[in-house]
Amino acid sequence: MERHLRPVCSSTAILCPSKPLITKLPLLLQKATVSPCRLPSYTFPLSAKLSTSYPLLPAVLLATPESQVSTDAKEWAMQDFYFLRKDVETAAIRVKEIRDSACLHKLEQEVADLELKAADTTFWDDRAKAQENLSALTDVKDRIKLLNEFKSQVEDVETIVKLTEEMDSIDHGLLEEAASIIKELNKGMDRFELTQLLSGPYDKEGAVIFITAGAGGTDAQDWAEMLLRMYVRWAEKQRYKTRVVEKSQGEEAGIKSATIEVEGRYAYGYLSGEKGTHRIVRQSPFNAKGLRQTSFSGVDVMPLLPEESLKVELPEEDLDISFSRAGGKGGQNVNKIESAVRITHIPTGVTVRCTEERSQLANKIKALARLKAKLLVIAEEQRASEIKQIRGDVVKAEWGQQIRNYVFHPYKLVKDVRTGHETSDITSVMDGDLEPYIKAYLKYKYSMKVTATVAN
Repeated sequence: MERHLRPVCSSTAILCPSKPLITKLPLLLQKATVSPCRLPSYTFPLSAKLSTSYPLLPAVLLATPESQVSTDAKEWAMQDFYFLRKDVETAAIRVKEIRDSACLHKLEQEVADLELKAADTTFWDDRAKAQENLSALTDVKDRIKLLNEFKSQVEDVETIVKLTEEMDSIDHGLLEEAASIIKELNKGMDRFELTQLLSGPYDKEGAVIFITAGAGGTDAQDWAEMLLRMYVRWAEKQRYKTRVVEKSQGEEAGIKSATIEVEGRYAYGYLSGEKGTHRIVRQSPFNAKGLRQTSFSGVDVMPLLPEESLKVELPEEDLDISFSRAGGKGGQNVNKIESAVRITHIPTGVTVRCTEERSQLANKIKALARLKAKLLVIAEEQRASEIKQIRGDVVKAEWGQQIRNYVFHPYKLVKDVRTGHETSDITSVMDGDLEPYIKAYLKYKYSMKVTATVAN
């Protein structure tokens, strides 16, 4: 006689998650001794608690006799506990490996040495060097604090596991709390490992993002605005402070350009790989026939450096400074006085423009600061000890290299042309889920650096 399970639709039905279903299906089949010709009805109370500790596949509605509901719920909870315990064991091993590789005792000795220097009476004689030492001291202390937090978190969940093993019944609240701690711990360790790939002199600084609409007319301007939203959403997820300091609206839709300041530790290190041309392929919403359109927008990124880091002398004869009227949607000075400033560094051809301040002088000061930051980054990339050693013939265009394709039609795909990382979940990417791309690029950059070192 064949045995069947009958799906039910009732307020007394019970949901069985897909994951436990795989191991429980034989058991459930044994309990259903029903003829295929005549399927009786049972009632099923909603007494079993659904698993919330782990992501579930689509839930399945299954019938099971009322007398066995409590037993099944307990079995599901035990499976949740089993998977949680395995995650805790994995996290504990990972925490130990991270702490060992970080050489905690060396970091503590480094703190002691830096604090000894700070206590010296001549410490502030060289203010720039003093600031550098204090910054290094803060960095090392923050790293030690984070490593100790990892240890504390894994100890907390290990305690929850031990308590659960000693209890007569499983406390779902404790399991949910442990799962939440593990999730945050893994995110923290992922971020810590990423920061180990950031070794540049400006990687710890904030960032300034410049977005410019490229070829593609109105579609390109709309695409530029979509990129603006994407980066703002990413920064919000990292709990960075963002400020759109300048935005030039497009004629019909979107924006011609925008400037975003992102304040937060390692913002520049994470975003530096976003520099380049971003290409979109989609059905144009601005075309009556809905034809497929390819558009481009450029992204440039530079560090948001503190004033003491910008002590770079730029001779006046090396600068071409011009003024123009600021565009925009209104304001006392818009299109009335020439407050917008554009500065070109003649030897390299590097150009910056500033329009967000109300006065010409304020825009000029900010434009000079950005130009210096940009030249410092280029000097670091070319391993030049001074700005004047930068080779203008090898300075890349601000966003000349195409780095990523975003295909909305005829299929959905976001692919980084440098690393090969791709996903079909284009909605998440446009909502700021850039972590996989940032991580892939940092690993790619690190491997290229290692390869170059070995070759030399």
